[in-house]
Amino acid sequence: MCADLWSFALSIYARPGMEAACLRLQAQGVDVCLMLCGVWLEQRGVILTDERVQALKHIAGPWQTQVIEPLRQLRVQWRASAQHDQPLAALRERIKSMELEAERHLLMRLEGLADTWPSGKRADQQRWLERLAAEDAANLDHDALQQLRVAATGA
Repeated sequence: MCADLWSFALSIYARPGMEAACLRLQAQGVDVCLMLCGVWLEQRGVILTDERVQALKHIAGPWQTQVIEPLRQLRVQWRASAQHDQPLAALRERIKSMELEAERHLLMRLEGLADTWPSGKRADQQRWLERLAAEDAANLDHDALQQLRVAATGA
């Protein structure tokens, strides 16, 4: 298993079918960075607590809303126009790079918070994904979450 969250996330995302699963979750409004952190915590056996879930959400929520989502919206908004406008296509690629860099910084922030949390063998440690995605549970793609969890076992 990868020691740091960024490397772990890249390893998971590169697995067959994971890009599509993550994009499905993202389209449903799920914070994929938070889900990747959750599966990383599950793999490390970190004990799940309400306080830890809230602390992660407290970091991820504002960063997603104020940094990542505006970049993503701009990139998506330019998709069609950039197909016929090379300078715009180049700018769109720069925005895409900035979006990825913003996600990397979020994962680093989440790791910084969670890195000192002890591991354990409590029965609920495998529920990080469901707890972190609880607000999105009504429309949640549980197959994509399970796919994420299974992919993480080989990371």
